[in-house]
Amino acid sequence: MQRTFTISLTPAYTDPLIHQLRPLDEVIALSLQRGSSVKPSGDVLTVQVLNAGADEVLRRIERVCPPNHYAIASAELTSMINPAKHEQIRLDVDEAIWEEMESGLRYHGRLTGNFIALMALGGGISAVGLVSEPGPQTLAFVAASIIAPGFEPLAKVPLGLILKNYQTVSFGLRSSLIGYGLVCLGAILTFLVLQWLGVTNVDEFTSNSEVDAIANPTGKNITVSLGGTLAGCIIVAAYRRSVIAGALIAMVVITAMAMVGVSLACGRLDLAWHGLQRTGIDVGLIILTGTLVFGCKQWFLRRRKPLV
Repeated sequence: MQRTFTISLTPAYTDPLIHQLRPLDEVIALSLQRGSSVKPSGDVLTVQVLNAGADEVLRRIERVCPPNHYAIASAELTSMINPAKHEQIRLDVDEAIWEEMESGLRYHGRLTGNFIALMALGGGISAVGLVSEPGPQTLAFVAASIIAPGFEPLAKVPLGLILKNYQTVSFGLRSSLIGYGLVCLGAILTFLVLQWLGVTNVDEFTSNSEVDAIANPTGKNITVSLGGTLAGCIIVAAYRRSVIAGALIAMVVITAMAMVGVSLACGRLDLAWHGLQRTGIDVGLIILTGTLVFGCKQWFLRRRKPLV
């Protein structure tokens, strides 16, 4: 999707910025409302631009305007119609800008009540799957992978490393540690409740074939996780969040952490250790593939730091 940048800026920088943006082929439309911005006080410049030119627009804004003299809001366009530039629009790329990636990951990985509840629920649903038959088990694992927002806080770590924004790294690590702790806690509580109700027992968990598969992953299992983590990072970088569910289903990081919780509830420290190892594999793959994907985007495409 192409983008609209709505820029509120100090009037002294309006004409110099227009002079910088007007020659860009990727800028399809440029409109100005003088004196219409109340906060911050000044003009409003609206830029409709192809994805291919979004970074250059932001570079020129940063070059012309001091940091405290502008505010920018970005939005995706459903379509862009300009017969004179139809071919250029048709061949536009599908890339997110750094600011959108950081905003999206920050929004989904922030330690809010919703995040806490969803991570705990993901752990609880996975715990049910770990003591279920193959059919209901698959449904539980898929649901837990989609419900629990466990990918976003981990993806913040490689993004922050590539952009040298160590606050992003710190926030990602904090959200991940607390979030996955909640997955474990949700699994413990769910298993104990199920055990108290008499609908499951320790043997049903320890003899489950999926527990053994998580504890002893094969090369095929790791390859599926690798594909999922790589796809997830590419989806974030391409801002295709509507298809990220497929990448999440390929990973077993939520289920593996839930296995740690159920193992602790059963007093099986050996299985808890295996679950923690499997969790570590997926976490490591997310950080590795994220560093690769975001690094390539920076070195070969973006070549800039975020404005903030």
